[in-house]
Amino acid sequence: MSNGEGKVVCVTGAAGFVASWLVKLLLQRGYTVKATVRDPNDPKKTEHLLSLDGAKERLRLFKADLLEEGSFDSIVGGCDGVFHTASPVVMQVTDPQVHPILGLIYERNHKESYYQPRYNIDYRRMGAVEHNGKPLTPEVIIDESWFSDAVLCKESKLWYQLSKTLAEEAAWKFSKENGIDMVMIHPGWVLGPLLQPTLNLSVEEILKLLNGVQTFPDTNAYTWVDVRDVANAHIQAFELPEASGRYCLVGTVSHRSETLNILDKLYPAIHIPEKWKDGQTCVVPTFRVSQEKAKSLGIHFTPLEVSIKDTVESLKEKNFISF
Repeated sequence: MSNGEGKVVCVTGAAGFVASWLVKLLLQRGYTVKATVRDPNDPKKTEHLLSLDGAKERLRLFKADLLEEGSFDSIVGGCDGVFHTASPVVMQVTDPQVHPILGLIYERNHKESYYQPRYNIDYRRMGAVEHNGKPLTPEVIIDESWFSDAVLCKESKLWYQLSKTLAEEAAWKFSKENGIDMVMIHPGWVLGPLLQPTLNLSVEEILKLLNGVQTFPDTNAYTWVDVRDVANAHIQAFELPEASGRYCLVGTVSHRSETLNILDKLYPAIHIPEKWKDGQTCVVPTFRVSQEKAKSLGIHFTPLEVSIKDTVESLKEKNFISF
């Protein structure tokens, strides 16, 4: 594939789980990639990127931090597109004050550019979508028209979800006021094989299940999506001129017991709590997430069983587990 030949794009937070796959696929498609990391001298953040096919010829690493004003000025300038995936994922906080981080699209140089790049902004775990007070019953279908309620998130102390909601509101306002071509990607819990050597939050959930979690709420459901599907969706949203607005990316909505049953079938030697084996517990019906708009990007979602198997094999390969 050479769709990106002659084009330059920026990927922020390039050392992350999704971003690493995005860099990999972009290089495969012939793009020159400006990849930002907070510490280019940290081998845990860079070695897996520098070893990718095409990296020697078309990957450039840059030091940048969202919290430092002007950090992206010289990097983003001249790019055909920007994939903004840099975002801390912190589910428990001691300081509930939330500030939307939109440093990347505030960069001054774009107001003086001859053209505007397309921005793909990645908001993790549908934090800005599903928390609006509506009951998530089996007949409910979440789609791109859903927006989380900032007041409700604050009252419920859902600080991570609140940050995503406020950030998206500010991003859309700014992009419309300044004529910025922007697409929003809203993936669920992302799983799949790791490229980076470190463990990320969503894959850690699979590790917890493998380590024998004994109890969890009966109503707890996952909105799973494969990391390769997420990275591919980013590129499709950039390359297709008709792509616009928001895209929910969820391949499967499943109760935890369903996920455990898949693990048990794939790896019978691991310890799965008996009450979750062979459907011995009542599986609570879950809501659905519309795939219609995501499929307009040409996305064919990876089956959950394939994603789980590839995740576990990757965890074994990187010595996070052994059995």
